[in-house]
Amino acid sequence: MKKLIGILILSIVIFSCKNEVQISYDLIIENGNVIDIVSGNISKQTIFINKGRIVKLANSDDKNTYNSEIVLDGTNKFILPGFWDNHVHFRGGDSLIQANKDFLKLFIMNGVTTVRDAGGDLTTSVMDWKQKINNKDLVGPNIFSAGPKIDGKNATWAGSLVVENNEDISIALDSLQALNVDFVKLYDSRISGKLYLKTIQEATKRGLITSGHMPFSVTLNETLDAGIDGIEHLYYVLKGCSSNEKEITEAIKNGEYGFWASMEKLIETYQDSTAQKTFESLNNKNTFVVPTLHIGNVLSYLDEDNHENDTYLKLMPSGIVKTYEGRIRSSLNSSEEVRQNRKELNTFFKNLAKSLSDADVKLLAGSDSGAFNSYTYPGISLHKELEAIVNTGISNLKAEQNSAYNGALFLKKESEYGSIEIGKISELVMLNINPLEDIKNTKDINYIIKVNEVFNPKIMAMAIECTDCIKSTIDL
Repeated sequence: MKKLIGILILSIVIFSCKNEVQISYDLIIENGNVIDIVSGNISKQTIFINKGRIVKLANSDDKNTYNSEIVLDGTNKFILPGFWDNHVHFRGGDSLIQANKDFLKLFIMNGVTTVRDAGGDLTTSVMDWKQKINNKDLVGPNIFSAGPKIDGKNATWAGSLVVENNEDISIALDSLQALNVDFVKLYDSRISGKLYLKTIQEATKRGLITSGHMPFSVTLNETLDAGIDGIEHLYYVLKGCSSNEKEITEAIKNGEYGFWASMEKLIETYQDSTAQKTFESLNNKNTFVVPTLHIGNVLSYLDEDNHENDTYLKLMPSGIVKTYEGRIRSSLNSSEEVRQNRKELNTFFKNLAKSLSDADVKLLAGSDSGAFNSYTYPGISLHKELEAIVNTGISNLKAEQNSAYNGALFLKKESEYGSIEIGKISELVMLNINPLEDIKNTKDINYIIKVNEVFNPKIMAMAIECTDCIKSTIDL
């Protein structure tokens, strides 16, 4: 009898082992330190990926049986969502199409898995790259694009859609919707204040997301009331923090002075109580702000730093470097007073960014990299922007939230991107060191995971003849 029971038990064990199902996954990251981008909590987990999505998160001591052709060892590594650069430009005309296309690998090499293209003149090419990237026929980040900007006649930027009357608004928006853009970008070089506000209102009625610069012939509250979703750069927020905004607006409309001449007056009339009301309005309207602090640092000190030793400068095609000349010439030819005023404004913006963050206004980390924006290089400049944000006193965690997490919220893509959760698209960066301890650690990348592809930044650097890029970025 005892012998029979033993045989039965052995049979059950053998039967159970034979029927144990070994689950297969496309990609597994084992035993990584996964960062919760909302709370900052870190937990040791294994990430399971199938068909480009996170399908399971398990404690590292989970003994479930599984296999995969690709298994990454996440031991002592730190994993967070792939970085988003929420303000870039692809532009410069047909002669710079290839140069702009080459930027795509620089973004991926730096862990930037998504970019928000804030308007340019290469829309046909950008949309083609976007599709090829989605089809895995081209290596590059997700591109969420505004297509061409909306502005007035004789606009500053080539390729802009001209709005001179109400009919033009419908034509422009129809054109953008036909292009299937992800948001609408407005610019302030020529468009009238009245048509600017009307364009925002009409775009909002169509369910389109809007962002942009703001003509100084309108107030910030008028812009918020029109329904704008994002404010690019801090000049326009500063205007809304002035106790004399209405008077300054009228003076500009009357031609008494222009945009740059108003900066000193706006700083002089900055009032904390007015600023707090403005921050409250931004929150109530759920309007995002893109500080672009790094490019402000660069452009404010062009008279002191020629950037000749920048590692990434060696990677820029001559055509791109030539586009830098305008801003450089403007800086070097300006008076000492103008240079000093620019530096003081830059310092003021750092304080303003910190105040916005303290008031829980949603910020977006964006580099403004691209042609014409001197020495603001694709990929690495997003890390410099995170650094600049932290240097204002904003925490490392909040700075990192300003990248992928807030970027996804702004574009209403939070169900797909922005955090490491089951069901979301697997766009991840694996870092060698904890970025919550030092924001510079965001540059120390072990692997980049985009959908179910794995990229090694060191191999990518060698492939584009940039062996010094990885080890030198911390000194840029």
